[in-house]
Amino acid sequence: MNREPLSVVVTTLDNAATLARCLDSVRFADEIVVLDSGSTDATCEIAAARGARWFVEPFKGYGPQKQSAIEKATHRWVLLLDADETVPETCRAAIEAALVAPDCDGYEIPRREQVFWRMQHERAHHNPMLRLLDRHRARMSDDGIHAQPVVDGRVGRLAAFFEHHGEPDIATKVAKINRYSDAVSVTKHARGVRFVWLRLLLQPPLMFVKSYVLRRRFLSGGAGFVGSVVDAFHVFLKYAKVIERRRR
Repeated sequence: MNREPLSVVVTTLDNAATLARCLDSVRFADEIVVLDSGSTDATCEIAAARGARWFVEPFKGYGPQKQSAIEKATHRWVLLLDADETVPETCRAAIEAALVAPDCDGYEIPRREQVFWRMQHERAHHNPMLRLLDRHRARMSDDGIHAQPVVDGRVGRLAAFFEHHGEPDIATKVAKINRYSDAVSVTKHARGVRFVWLRLLLQPPLMFVKSYVLRRRFLSGGAGFVGSVVDAFHVFLKYAKVIERRRR
C-alpha cells in the first residue's frame, strides 16, 4: 500500500563518526535533509554520498536549529533524528505502516539507549520521544537544552523503538553531563531555585533509584549500574554548580 512521503531531518556538527550509520538506516525515506552548523570533518562528504540535501547555518540553539531544519523539508511528514541515532528494520516497518493512513498528527517512538559497552535491555524502560510528525501541525519548544517538538493535535505512539548510540563510553557520557549541568545550573540560578543544599543531598540517591529500579536499568547488568550512578552524579553536579555560582 502507498504511504505518505517522508522527509528525514538531521542536524549535525562534526558527526562523521556516526552519520553514515544514521543515514544508511533511513534509506527508505523519500528525502533526507541535513542542516550543519560548521563541521570541519567529513560530515559533508558522508551526507553527500547518501544523496542528502545539505544546508549550513550558524548554530542558533537546539530548538531554533531543529526548527530551521524541519522547515527545509519538502514533505509534510518528517522524521526528526540526531546524527547518532538509527532506525532498525522493525521501527522502519512501524513508521511506514503508520504513514499508510495516519490517524494522528504526530507519533512518539520509544528510544533504546546504548549504555556504554552494550545496548539497553529490550525490557528496560525506553523513553518515548515525539519524532514522527506532521510539520504543518508542529513546532519546536523553546527549551534551551532538551528542545522537543510540540504538536497541535493528536499524538499516538509506535510500538517499535529506534536506537541512540550517543554514549559509547563513560568519558563521553561524563563530558556530556558536564556541559548540560553547566547550562542547567545557569537556568536554576537565574530562577532562584530554593533549598539547593537539600536538593543536593536528596535528589541524587532518588535519581539512582529511579534510574536503576523504576527504569529497569538493572536488566542491563554492570553497564546499567554504572549508568545509573552517572545519572545520579548528573543531578548532584547541577545543584553543586548552582551553589558554586551563588558563592561567586
